[in-house]
Amino acid sequence: MKRGRGRTSRIRRQKLFRSSVSRGVNESYKPEFIEFKKWLKDRKFEDTNLIPACFPGTGRGLMSKTSLREGQMIISLPESCLLTTDTVIRSYLGTYIAKCQPPPSPLLALCTFLVSEKHAGDQSLWKPYLDILPKAYTCPVCLEPKVVNLFPEPLKAKAEEQRARVQGFFSSSRDFFSSLQPLFSEAVENIFSYSALLWAWCTVNTRAVYMKHGQRKCFSPEPDTYALAPYLDLLNHSPDVQIKASFNEKTRCYEVRTASGCRKHEQVFICYGPHDNQRLLLEYGFVSIQNPHACVYVSADLLVKYLPSTDKQMNKKISILKDHDFIDTCWKKILLGEIISDTNEKRSLVIAQKICHYFIEETNAMLQKVSHMKDEEVALVNQLTLVETLWTEELKILQASDEILNSLQTPFR
Repeated sequence: MKRGRGRTSRIRRQKLFRSSVSRGVNESYKPEFIEFKKWLKDRKFEDTNLIPACFPGTGRGLMSKTSLREGQMIISLPESCLLTTDTVIRSYLGTYIAKCQPPPSPLLALCTFLVSEKHAGDQSLWKPYLDILPKAYTCPVCLEPKVVNLFPEPLKAKAEEQRARVQGFFSSSRDFFSSLQPLFSEAVENIFSYSALLWAWCTVNTRAVYMKHGQRKCFSPEPDTYALAPYLDLLNHSPDVQIKASFNEKTRCYEVRTASGCRKHEQVFICYGPHDNQRLLLEYGFVSIQNPHACVYVSADLLVKYLPSTDKQMNKKISILKDHDFIDTCWKKILLGEIISDTNEKRSLVIAQKICHYFIEETNAMLQKVSHMKDEEVALVNQLTLVETLWTEELKILQASDEILNSLQTPFR
């Protein structure tokens, strides 16, 4: 059950999106951005196209100072501005990483550097960048368990996996942190706390761009593909935007070109990928309104519940379909109108609508529950609003799907 992706619906979404988020308030005058601009200039980067601004709906982002044409370079960030494992190796941490056994992962190296530099405060060479990073994040691992418990079941399971993964990351990193004690007068346990590492992990996970590095013996075999790109990482996500972004080996700059134009004083976006809202919330901590990739997940267990109970081989069939990734394909065929046979078509549409009604009822119930919690849990209003937005967007998909299923059943009535 997904949104339409036609050209007309895309243009309509773009107009809707522009009207709701294009009115930005310039933030370049703020002290932290003045210092950040000086810091970037010292590293050979000056931007004439964009300025930092705050936008309703998306928060802090970048606004165009002039009209941008299709294919225009909007950012060319020198390698000297990028924070990568090369940066970490060249720093005071390099010696400790080189002699650490087992070798730390590239991700751990970056997170350790972020925590250490943040702890250094005014002494950090990266302070102007650190000062504009979020103080907190809204990835599921950062949310209260009672809020995560309100997620749709597939997302809840992934959120719990995420939390376990980050906790395991912290536990397995303690020996490495202990080896860094000679660098600090304060106990490393106080510096590299779980909350500090969580902040660093979220910073890398939500803001890093892809930049491949060669395998080095001082790191574990995990892919070394992260790069934090100051200023560039202020660009927010829009699913309808097309851009080209990569590190140019010749210019030694990370370059972003827009594949679509942008008017003066509008917010400039990039696209993080064709992700549905559950994926966006899991990986980046937000939900995209009018997302053409949004969908509602139907589990195999729910299919079994609504499929004919007289079929004794149903569980085996579902297992085979699941193993070969055919469940999703079959439902797409039905919703796209591909007729298998009149009898099966009618039966499939009836089952699909029953499932749709089940989800609509569940979604409405969850929205009521979230609304009540917002009244009772004032401190969690922002987190609950995020969950409310997710369920609201899923309800829109279900209501649209119900209308489509109704119209598809007309010939059989």
